[in-house]
Amino acid sequence: MGAPYPSIGQQDRSRWFGSMLSTLRVQMMNAYAELESIMDVVVRTYSGKGSKELFSFLEEHKADVEKLMRTVKGFESYTLARSSESEGGLSMTVCQDKAGTEESVRLAKEWISKNAADIRVDAPKVSVGSIIIHATKS
Repeated sequence: MGAPYPSIGQQDRSRWFGSMLSTLRVQMMNAYAELESIMDVVVRTYSGKGSKELFSFLEEHKADVEKLMRTVKGFESYTLARSSESEGGLSMTVCQDKAGTEESVRLAKEWISKNAADIRVDAPKVSVGSIIIHATKS
């Protein structure tokens, strides 16, 4: 009993199989490259005691804060926003890897300790993770 498809010569099958392997190899390399480019994020949420004062202070010194965050190795983006739910707000730093987000947390803590020491603020809630989608306008 013959195959359910027209007979293909051994050489044609080998070429077809080689072509399929090549295609799969490229797809796997592309998938691996995408995994390698996953970025990390850290979100620091400030609420409660002193958070309103801290965000007013950060707004007054936003150029300094931005300059500091841009020094982080692997820096991709930084956002500072007031919360509509509390008197505080949040900051979000996206870096190429976890080392960058960890450095941003350390620098933020040091900067606040040095520059806003007179503002008694509750420690932020820190959330870390990996970026699933990072969309920008351009």
